[in-house]
Amino acid sequence: MKKHIVLLPGDGIGPEVARAAKRVLEAIAEQHQHTFTFETHNIGGSAIDQDGTPLPEDTIEACHKADAVFLGAVGGPKWDDLPGHMRPEKGLLGIRKQLGLFANLRPVKAFQQLLHASPLKTEVVTGSDLLIVRELTGGLYFGEPSERRNNGAEVVDTLAYSRHEIERIVEQAFQSARLRRNHLTSVDKANVLESSRMWREIVEEKKQEYPEVTVEHMLVDAAAMKLVTNPSYFDVIVTENMFGDILSDEASVLTGSLGMLPSASIRKDGLGLYEPVHGSAPDIAGQNKANPLASILSVAMMLKHSFKMEEEAEQVEKAVQDVLAARYHTADLNINGGIPVSGSELANKVIEQLSTSDTTENIMRCYV
Repeated sequence: MKKHIVLLPGDGIGPEVARAAKRVLEAIAEQHQHTFTFETHNIGGSAIDQDGTPLPEDTIEACHKADAVFLGAVGGPKWDDLPGHMRPEKGLLGIRKQLGLFANLRPVKAFQQLLHASPLKTEVVTGSDLLIVRELTGGLYFGEPSERRNNGAEVVDTLAYSRHEIERIVEQAFQSARLRRNHLTSVDKANVLESSRMWREIVEEKKQEYPEVTVEHMLVDAAAMKLVTNPSYFDVIVTENMFGDILSDEASVLTGSLGMLPSASIRKDGLGLYEPVHGSAPDIAGQNKANPLASILSVAMMLKHSFKMEEEAEQVEKAVQDVLAARYHTADLNINGGIPVSGSELANKVIEQLSTSDTTENIMRCYV
């Protein structure tokens, strides 16, 4: 199978984790006789420096022609003093909007070797395995331009959604729940917001098409509390843009490290942008300390969602699990009794595991 992938390394540690992602994709292609081609373009701060804009036209054009896009990270203090429309983050928001990537999928899974690093008690976070489905191109972040009134004494931001925008994200969530444990929690603020009341009505309409999926509605404040008191309760959470932004960041710390969390932003035809949840971490950029596992797990999501390569995706996920079980880790993970390695060395371990059927015990015997 032939697929074309655009790489957007971006800023900070972005180029390092993008290299790891590309190497894993190349290893999978070689092993399964696929042909993956790549081209690299600028986005974020690096694009500002080289092209004078956080989202150059050639980047947009290349992404439109791709089968999938991988993004490393954007942003950093170097560009903090720029006006809002020139901030690196505008590149990420812009490419999502340009490509019509309306659904953000963020899985959060607890790895046994990392439970000690979670801010929650081990017994609380054990067994957590949830997926947050966030609407990505509507709502408060994309309403009418914000406005200062009354000589700056008042400000207005607009939250707007169409029925179509809500229907398509809810449909995506039901499909995701059906592929998992058939439990969907729709999060809103229907006791206050008219947009949430419309959201809840559409969920009720859609659930008639998915009788096998158990559906519940939960107010966003209650959902935030339950995420930190009983995260294993959730299977799939679906919510609007701002609530999803906040809840997914809250959920991201449950497992003990941002360096383990992948994400996907997709549309109906399968095109997706895949990126690790962690930021650009400029303080460790260029030092080979960056944890590549979130990027590698994002590759697994690319294989699964954009390329429909289920077997290959599971192989990548298992390789990550086996390397963690062998107790290899970068500094951010700090596995008890573990073996610290650099970012590139950790990527090497995953790639080596992709090409072998050895047990974890054998892996440890080979490398210790």
